[in-house]
Amino acid sequence: MSDLGTLDATAQAELVRTGAVTPLELVDDAIERIESANPALNAVIHERFARAHDEAHRPSEGAFRGVPIVVKDLDGPLAGEPYHLGNRVLKEIGYVADHDSFLNAKLRAAGFVVVGKTNTPEFGLLPTTEPAAYGPTRNPWDPTRSAGGSSGGSAAAVASGMVPVGHGGDGGGSIRIPASMCGLVGLKPTRGRVSLGPDDGECWSGLVVRHVITRSVRDSAAVLDVLAGPMPGDPYALPGPARRFRDDTVTDPSPLRIGVLGDGAPGGLAAVAPECARAAEVVAALLESLGHRVSTSYPDSLDDITALISFTTIQATAVAHDIAALARTVGRDIGADDVEPLTWALGERGRTIAAADFVTALEATREWSRRVATWWSAAGGDFDLLVTPTLAEPPPLLGDIDSLAPDPTHALERLVPFGVFTAPFNVTGQPAISVPAPVDGALPIGVQLVAAAGEESVLLQVAAQIERARPWPSLPQ
Repeated sequence: MSDLGTLDATAQAELVRTGAVTPLELVDDAIERIESANPALNAVIHERFARAHDEAHRPSEGAFRGVPIVVKDLDGPLAGEPYHLGNRVLKEIGYVADHDSFLNAKLRAAGFVVVGKTNTPEFGLLPTTEPAAYGPTRNPWDPTRSAGGSSGGSAAAVASGMVPVGHGGDGGGSIRIPASMCGLVGLKPTRGRVSLGPDDGECWSGLVVRHVITRSVRDSAAVLDVLAGPMPGDPYALPGPARRFRDDTVTDPSPLRIGVLGDGAPGGLAAVAPECARAAEVVAALLESLGHRVSTSYPDSLDDITALISFTTIQATAVAHDIAALARTVGRDIGADDVEPLTWALGERGRTIAAADFVTALEATREWSRRVATWWSAAGGDFDLLVTPTLAEPPPLLGDIDSLAPDPTHALERLVPFGVFTAPFNVTGQPAISVPAPVDGALPIGVQLVAAAGEESVLLQVAAQIERARPWPSLPQ
């Protein structure tokens, strides 16, 4: 039992299937680990121990029967549980969700047992998890540093061994950023792969995708098998894969044509720290040694900052929408004192954007996305995969990205190095995965792999190949 915290979800599920442990033993062990580690990390903000204990007696007969999981307090409700979105007002009124998101319903049907909900920045706006409502989540590798955002609570819970899997959402890097900072696997699936319903059709006009953060590539693939597929009312959906995603993790891919962008950020928007550039170089060299054709190349259109301008327009209008939705939920007008200064500033900007200007920005992202996509062979280009650093900087110190300052300008500027490599692929909708780079250092550094739309199988094959060739370290439990 003392080793359960080092196992991934697939291994824990196998122990249940063989009778080596019971679901109740897994859940009780996770609860003990949360009680031990969470006071120092502040990853889990809503304990669900009594209900989880009861549910462990009769978990669903799915692929992950009895495996404990945490879900983010954003990106979809969980029936009967708090749903506060990192916001002080929702916390004060004790708002509780009355239904499951489709994603959470699928997780439960697969046998997962939710033991708690995790911390998130307000409305998921930041690449760090330090909301005024709940305080900062600390990185298990260095508690003075950020665990990332907006799925930082889930990442800290997984990295510290509380649970093997944590739910997350990604609108500009919010799965990949905390995965990189905490030494984990973070896959953002293709837009339309995982339903956002029933509450959202498109969230942030298609920028947001939801999935999980894991310790292993095989877990990320197996959970995608659980979550993938359309649900009633979805605005669009992808064709199903040719085989199960988990099967992609056990076979090496054929030699691929891989481009690398490592020594400079798109558009020159941020300086790339030497250790981040080095991580991309190490992974590129490893892939070349594994038989792939690797060269310095990336889509030229990434240097066009049109996408960044349009991204901020779409995000601001989404925040204005979220503030209006908050007002409907609490039954009164929302003012500047009800949200964080950064949230209010973005919402104020969003309210000034005319409908025609919003549509212009949306169409600009689509035109830009088409230009970017032509680099990949699936759209007639020369490459199968792009390798980049996940982040332009290592995990920042807590307090470095301050959403509570009266002037949000500094926070907005500090966002850039942590989203400059990730956010472009929320715009294009392509699948991207962050995996820990096999490099020495006190802090984990992630490397991002990006494939053509719908090609999660390529990402999972290559990520698993890297994992087998150079296993990344886990935080000692």
